[in-house]
Amino acid sequence: MKHFAMHEVDPAQTTRAAAFAQWMQAPMPMVTLFKTLDVGRALKMCRRRGCKFNMLMCWCIGRAASKIEEFYLLPSDGKLLQYERLAVNVVVATDSGGINTCDIPFSDDWRQFNRDYLTLTGQVRERSADHNLDGDYMIIGTSSLAQHDIDGAVNMYSGIYNNPFMIWGRYRKRLLRGATLAVSFQFHHAQMDGAHAARFLDAVQQEIDMLH
Repeated sequence: MKHFAMHEVDPAQTTRAAAFAQWMQAPMPMVTLFKTLDVGRALKMCRRRGCKFNMLMCWCIGRAASKIEEFYLLPSDGKLLQYERLAVNVVVATDSGGINTCDIPFSDDWRQFNRDYLTLTGQVRERSADHNLDGDYMIIGTSSLAQHDIDGAVNMYSGIYNNPFMIWGRYRKRLLRGATLAVSFQFHHAQMDGAHAARFLDAVQQEIDMLH
């Protein structure tokens, strides 16, 4: 018998009861926070380990989220769903000139995550087809506009896509101070409050700081 890693929960029995009642049916339930991260250690690790900066960012996002219980909840179609597993979604430029998306299961081991990242994004790039994990994974969306110098972005606010979503552009090198990266993080207010989101962004910075 298959073990399902996602199931519906009663919002009234969770810490999100009041927020779910207030924001689930709101016409614009999404909130966006902006933060500038110090990514100097990530760039050093990329040079030392020969890995991709975007992969490391996604791993740090997944690791930070994995320690915050609100990330395992998702408001969807008037329901509150609870998950046991996380995945990070990335946008991939394909060989045919278009873009597709790729879900990468989060692993606490960055080496395993790196292997999955390279394999799955490579398949998406070659086949020009999305790679979607089944519904047992809570998906954290990301989009990297690495060729562009932006301060942040706001995605759809309509509640059509309720998953948390982080966007960033090109990192900025600073003399004697490594490099910084401006990010924007969007989330559904029924899923978490601003304090949870701010704590998550602080945790992403902490994960970057611990890279070696």
